[in-house]
This record gives sequence, structure tokens and C-alpha cells, in this order.
Amino acid sequence: MAQAKKITSFVLAVFVLYTIIQSPERAADLVQIGFEGISSAAQAVGQFMTALIN
Repeated sequence: MAQAKKITSFVLAVFVLYTIIQSPERAADLVQIGFEGISSAAQAVGQFMTALIN
């Protein structure tokens, strides 16, 4: 099982590097979308906690 995890991690790393090298603009867009999603989720959690307190 540990070997499969190592292989999967290696394949994922190679894919990410290939994507960045082949299309840096698209990779940057995907990273920006990811951070916007994380930011929106954190904001929603903050609003939820604020609503619980009030």
C-alpha cells in the first residue's frame, strides 16, 4: 500500500510539473481559482460563526 502511495504521489508531481511547463498561464489561473475557493470557504465559515455568536 505504501508503494502505491509513493507511485501515485510521483505521477501527480510529474503531471503538475508538466502542466506548469506546457501552459503556465492556465496553471496560474487554476491556482488563482483554488485560492479564491479557499478564501470564499473561509469567509463563509467566518460568517457562520458570527451568526452563531449573535
